[in-house]
Amino acid sequence: MRRIGLAVAAAVLLILVSGAALVLFGPFREGPAGVVRTFLGGGERSPAGGAHGWTAAERGLIASLSIDQLPPLAPDPSNAVGDDPAAVAFGHALFFDSGLSPDGTVSCSSCHVPELYFTDGKVRANVRGADTPRHTPTIVGIGYSDWYYWDGRKDSQWAQALAPQEAAIEHGGNRVAHTLYVLDNYRSQYEALFVRAPDLSDETRFPLNAAPVEDALLRAAWDEMTEADQNTVNHVFADIGKSIAAYSRRILPGRSRFDDYAAAAIANDQGRMGEIFSAEEAAGLRLFIGDGQCTDCHNGPLFTNGTFHNIGLPLPEGSSFDQGRSLGTLKVVDDAFNCLGAFSDAGEEDCVELRFIKMAGDELVGAFKVPGLRNVGNTAPYMHNGIFPDLDAVIRHYNHAPPAFPGHSDLVPLALTVEQSDALKAFLLTLSAAPDAPPELLQAPERGE
Repeated sequence: MRRIGLAVAAAVLLILVSGAALVLFGPFREGPAGVVRTFLGGGERSPAGGAHGWTAAERGLIASLSIDQLPPLAPDPSNAVGDDPAAVAFGHALFFDSGLSPDGTVSCSSCHVPELYFTDGKVRANVRGADTPRHTPTIVGIGYSDWYYWDGRKDSQWAQALAPQEAAIEHGGNRVAHTLYVLDNYRSQYEALFVRAPDLSDETRFPLNAAPVEDALLRAAWDEMTEADQNTVNHVFADIGKSIAAYSRRILPGRSRFDDYAAAAIANDQGRMGEIFSAEEAAGLRLFIGDGQCTDCHNGPLFTNGTFHNIGLPLPEGSSFDQGRSLGTLKVVDDAFNCLGAFSDAGEEDCVELRFIKMAGDELVGAFKVPGLRNVGNTAPYMHNGIFPDLDAVIRHYNHAPPAFPGHSDLVPLALTVEQSDALKAFLLTLSAAPDAPPELLQAPERGE
């Protein structure tokens, strides 16, 4: 995400010049707590104009949140087919194909449901009768991320797409079985994108089920394979992930009512602003960019700075403490499918985030990725553990900001009134919009496509 921060910040600079004051609060840049209040909480008040009167500084900050400031999605150097239309079509088919599970019942779309903004509406993902440890996040707009999963244990969309396929309580498959399935059912699509498909017909070299996973039988079968044969399978498996990623890169956030309001605010058109937002919604926006301190973390056109924070969440009953980012860093560095790995298309110079990853520190303990807030009103429940059933519960947590243990919470109590809390919620609901993607990509492909 930080790759696009400078571009957006530059655009904001063109919008805002008010005397000697410039708003430099670009998206995806983690600033120190209080940076927003430097501009908005130090005594500067909105000009006359009622609910929709904004200072130049406030208009600049509102502009930085607008989807109009979201640049085109940059290529993923680790995925050479990431923007290939043929890969999009191939990945589209794979995303909805339940054949990528041993019993033919689970696909990517089982948890990332298009009608639910590519979430599943559950507290924690559950497709095989057992909860996974965490809540299902949306895939909408995740192509702009630097890190994937709540703990950032993957550094690309394609690497992320591979992990659930071998998770026992998710797809429940394994890489040899999935490689064989894809080559048996999609050989022509595969060979149109990648090199000629390898011959995996010799079961003495390529057992029907094998993978470097916790299952003892699958692990033993994998360990009996030669390193060269393992690499052959891994290359095809990585190609499967890269194709799924090409599809998911096309699922982008749509234009919300807030974005129309932002355009009116930039133009200082109070009449148009009054048509789009109620006074309560405008008051909620004022809290969001000001005393609510929300833009300390939820900034930029995707309403996230892409970093990791501990916010002192309560533990679900019966669960143990989740280490979050402090373990995620170890996993991503050790991942065979990371940006620097043999199956990545990137050069070392392209993998800046991974090369300079922060590996240790108290601030990583119990820290989780800041989610984007677009469509937040449609993606309950909330947080990495699904602990909060609705936005009211989320706002109450931020209001009280309980201490974290272990680690330390990055929150300070907001102490909003009931009226202010309602206004903040009303604003958050204006961020809803259908995903921006071709309609055919928002449903399973027709058979034979």
